[in-house]
Amino acid sequence: MNQFVLQHGRSPELQLFPHITELGAKKNTSIRLNSLQESATDSIRIYYVIEGKFEWHIHQQQYMLYPGDVALILPGQKFGSEKGFLEIGSLSWIHINIHKLESGEMIPGRWSSLSESESLTIGKILFLNNSLVLSKLNEAGRILQYVQSELFNQEIGYGTRVNNLIDELFITITRQLTRQSNPARNFPKTFMQLEQTLRQNLSHQWTVEEMAAVVGMGTTLFNEKVKSYSGFSPINYLINIRISEAIKLLKKIDASLTDIALDTGFYSSQHFSTTFKKLTGYTPSEFRKNHLPNN
Repeated sequence: MNQFVLQHGRSPELQLFPHITELGAKKNTSIRLNSLQESATDSIRIYYVIEGKFEWHIHQQQYMLYPGDVALILPGQKFGSEKGFLEIGSLSWIHINIHKLESGEMIPGRWSSLSESESLTIGKILFLNNSLVLSKLNEAGRILQYVQSELFNQEIGYGTRVNNLIDELFITITRQLTRQSNPARNFPKTFMQLEQTLRQNLSHQWTVEEMAAVVGMGTTLFNEKVKSYSGFSPINYLINIRISEAIKLLKKIDASLTDIALDTGFYSSQHFSTTFKKLTGYTPSEFRKNHLPNN
């Protein structure tokens, strides 16, 4: 294998690609102490194991990686070896700066051709997924080889091709994450996890696309699964959660109706009152009056 390390600011091959902070391939034939201390960076780091066995510590969890496996490290997450050194073996990697990736919102930058909705979905899946190692994702290794080839050969259109390959790498990894979690096969568990996520942030104006991304599904499959499991469309399912949470809050005398409306995701107290009466037969004030203790 060709061994190399390209770093932005030092390697002319990366001059057109400020978002690629590092790209490399390495065959480690001996153990060097202190060669892989735990550290965190602001970039997304993707490592592909070509051969060997690597024991890595990623975001406070221990993982064992084998040939074909991919490690995904998000900005701010610590990565390294608990032993402090890189084991014998071969791997390739890329470090990519993302304009924004927080709370599940991903903005790659102008270099990417991903649409806004695609970036949002990918960001949600990357941010909310607990699995940082993907098994047997050989396609990621091939994409990294293609990136290397384009950068070294610099044929016509290589700038566009490299950026498209990085988009393809994100898509490939995201699809594998959703397959590994198998949300469609174990939807009752997935459904409970989704409801917990929604209840934790009910004030957010959730869209169907965002809810689908939380569980790693496309919107069409997500709509079908929610309808089949609950009998409601995703939006009506969400409204029912909002109302059930509002009922709990209405039993607290010190909570104002406006605060309850905003905390449970209604955009106004009037919207809250109208929806609440439609589903319960009471206005929020009437419900509170009839259901408070000693009334």
